[in-house]
Amino acid sequence: MGRGPWDAGPSRRLLPLLLLLGLARGAAGAPGPDGLDVCATCHEHATCQQREGKKICICNYGFVGNGRTQCVDKNECQFGATVVCGNHTSCHNTPGGFYCICLEGYRATNNNKTFIPNDGTFCTDIDECEVSGLCRHGGRCVNTHGSFECYCMDGYLPRNGPEPFHPTTDATSCTEIDCGTPPEVPDGYIIGNYTSRLGSQVRYACREGFFSVPEDTVSSCTALGTWESPKLHCQEINCGNPPEMRHAILVGNHSSRLGGVARYVCQEGFESPGGKITSVCTEKGTWTESTLTCTEILTKINDVSLFNDTCVRWQINSRRINPKISYVISIKGQRLDPMESVHEETVNLTTDSRTPEVCLALYPGTNYTVNISTAPPRRSMPAVIGFQTAEDDLLEDDGSFNISIFNETCLKLNRRSRKVGSEHMYQFTVLGQRWYLANFSHATSFNFTTREQVPVVCLDLYPTTDYTVNVTLLRSPKRHSVQITIATPPAEPPLPEVEFFTVHRGPLPRLRLRKAKEKNGPISNASDAGGYVAAELLAKDVPDDAMEIPVGDRLYYGEYYNAPLKRGSDYCIILRITSEWNKVRRHSCAVWAQVKDSSLMLLQMAGVGLGSLAVVIILTFLSFSAV
Repeated sequence: MGRGPWDAGPSRRLLPLLLLLGLARGAAGAPGPDGLDVCATCHEHATCQQREGKKICICNYGFVGNGRTQCVDKNECQFGATVVCGNHTSCHNTPGGFYCICLEGYRATNNNKTFIPNDGTFCTDIDECEVSGLCRHGGRCVNTHGSFECYCMDGYLPRNGPEPFHPTTDATSCTEIDCGTPPEVPDGYIIGNYTSRLGSQVRYACREGFFSVPEDTVSSCTALGTWESPKLHCQEINCGNPPEMRHAILVGNHSSRLGGVARYVCQEGFESPGGKITSVCTEKGTWTESTLTCTEILTKINDVSLFNDTCVRWQINSRRINPKISYVISIKGQRLDPMESVHEETVNLTTDSRTPEVCLALYPGTNYTVNISTAPPRRSMPAVIGFQTAEDDLLEDDGSFNISIFNETCLKLNRRSRKVGSEHMYQFTVLGQRWYLANFSHATSFNFTTREQVPVVCLDLYPTTDYTVNVTLLRSPKRHSVQITIATPPAEPPLPEVEFFTVHRGPLPRLRLRKAKEKNGPISNASDAGGYVAAELLAKDVPDDAMEIPVGDRLYYGEYYNAPLKRGSDYCIILRITSEWNKVRRHSCAVWAQVKDSSLMLLQMAGVGLGSLAVVIILTFLSFSAV
């Protein structure tokens, strides 16, 4: 049986023990029994240092271990590139260290390819769009985080692929818009020359003998590379029956085709001093409106005279047979005392007498002017007579009075009685209605007491309302009443409720319009403004649900063309609401947005109108730079 190393003699068994003790002393910084230096035993990635009088081996920075038998590389990238190097980076470990590299599309702020972030270096986005022509012909570059995208500019369309695209990976390219040959219109033709580029327009007209309704004769080359469908509809001209003319008779045969002439003669007692009356069938399919009319043969009022103090008689000279004529006798009287009221009255008289006469209810002791004229449409030379009535006892108060309107809602009451200083009580009954609001009614009544001979009463009335006002004089034997109608004008409509925005090189936010309350009158159409009008919507054309209008879509809204925004210009967008009543308009407007530098994209907005008489939208663009 052989012996192991520990079965040898005593000297051989002590040798391993001495070697272990020597190594232990060497690790403690003391030389071994054989005099070996500890520093000579340090690992290749360790450094020998002397501490407290002893030499020890310590692993270098970036390594971990006991310094002699083991110094293993420390992986600084194990916590992730974002934690160690920052955003948009990749981390790379090296023996005893590491370094960082920016991802594609980013560069280090120290302009080196690699960096260690202990000096504040980080990765920032590279604006690839600084290189011109990156997106090729017709393309527009838009920078993104770490990359870029390409879009087609205005006037170009993407081909062989969608937008956005990347020129190195996608086959998409931008080609200039060409709408080709415009569509044909039956019985119509194109006026003048045209091009097939974006925004180009062609104008149509109907052939001779044809007309179109509506008269929208323009078709535009759109951003889709197609022509708008022409709305021109040519139909053969047929004016139908000629129009009727007052006091005139249609004579002879006529043609209802283009150029046909209808001829008229005046009825008995009427004449056309300007010549023969005709109407011509026009290219619009309508008859022309004659500037000549049949007017009644001139009636002259002669020899006006006064009889029985308050009666007036006159004679007429007329070529009419049995001239039944209506007269208007206007009376204006003023007493000698300027402080007393004026007596004004109008009397109507219809008679076939050639020596008419009328007796008037006049105040005594008053200077009167009486104007006599024939009622429309009769033609006459008015006659005037002036006289003074004799002094007499005060007239009995019969309760009669008349009313005149001023300042739109104020009434002036003129008593006929000469009794000055007595107290009078009037009863007012006011009823207002609106034809456009079936359930609306404004009714009120009150009494008014005054000692004035010509009192003035101003009523508190709603705008855009038809009122009937009945005024009765109380405490009078005959309780005389006068009824008068008042149509109040519209007030200003409510301001559009919008929030103002300023936009720089970006899309407009969505616009939401609330229903405008019609308390100040019906919402009608919008009017022109400064700058240019992009769209005009009538109230009846606004649907009950939401309505979206892209700005610059090259369509017509009303009679206005929604043109695209021009590059490099600043715009101000204004919304206007218009109320209209009896040909009186009131406007309210608000600035919704200011757009600076419109070069990137078409701006868009959306409007909502509710109800049959809803909000009317008008977009007015005022350019603040040269266009």
